[in-house]
Amino acid sequence: MPTVQIDRTVIEVAGPEAEHFLQNIVTADLDRLGEGEARACALLSPQGKILFEFLVCRAGENRLMLDAMASAADDLVKRLTLYRLRAKVTISKQDQLLVGASWENDSGPSETDSTMLLRDMRFVPVTVWRLYGPAISADATAADWDALRVRCAVAEAGADYAPGDAFPHDVLLDQNGGVGFQKGCYVGQEVVSRMQHRGTARRRVLEAAADAALPPTGTDITAGGRTVGQLGTVAGRHGLAIARIDRVKDALDAGTPLLAGDVALTLAIPGWAKFRFPETASGAEEA
Repeated sequence: MPTVQIDRTVIEVAGPEAEHFLQNIVTADLDRLGEGEARACALLSPQGKILFEFLVCRAGENRLMLDAMASAADDLVKRLTLYRLRAKVTISKQDQLLVGASWENDSGPSETDSTMLLRDMRFVPVTVWRLYGPAISADATAADWDALRVRCAVAEAGADYAPGDAFPHDVLLDQNGGVGFQKGCYVGQEVVSRMQHRGTARRRVLEAAADAALPPTGTDITAGGRTVGQLGTVAGRHGLAIARIDRVKDALDAGTPLLAGDVALTLAIPGWAKFRFPETASGAEEA
């Protein structure tokens, strides 16, 4: 079973008010967070843009863990501390814990006293396990992990989009359980709810495929000279893209080739996602 160590940092939020504190500021509905699950989540700006993306999981009574991009961990701790006010919680990086992932085994690797094992709920239909412990026995590479994310259309901050540059809908947090639409208010909730109820989300993660190797991450995707999106993570002839689905619809209806640089490609909605291309092209702009 492939196992990879990932450049992520664990942040612990603990205390009698830990869950209430997080529930009031993050996108995911923690009331629906089951034991043994690691779920997509984000902390937004008041304007609804993703400042920090992470996985959230339970780690015992009155204790939750956030699995965040390592380069953003210190800033995330600072932002959480800013929101803490008088809440009875402690917020701390757990530098002794490494982060890993394993896949291609429904039962997962063996859990030990020193290693936590949780199901990464973003991945469909592949079963992926998140590992947290003082040591990770890795036999897979970062390229293997990127290829798996591409295969399952799982976008991540840093690799596929810049923090502060995407709404939750753009990166499918509305599709994979990363946003709780039935919960109460949280930071940025008004914008996200408006996009959901008005159906104004137009940028989406799509699957990119070509007959030749795709160009690097960040390459513009164009149709008839008009930019429709950008490539994210690339794994050979396959990759992820964040694109305007109304402009992609225009190109598909007109038979206009989609190009990343000078490489022709196709863009498709991930099979597990529930959104569709607009029935009419050039829909309303996003919030």
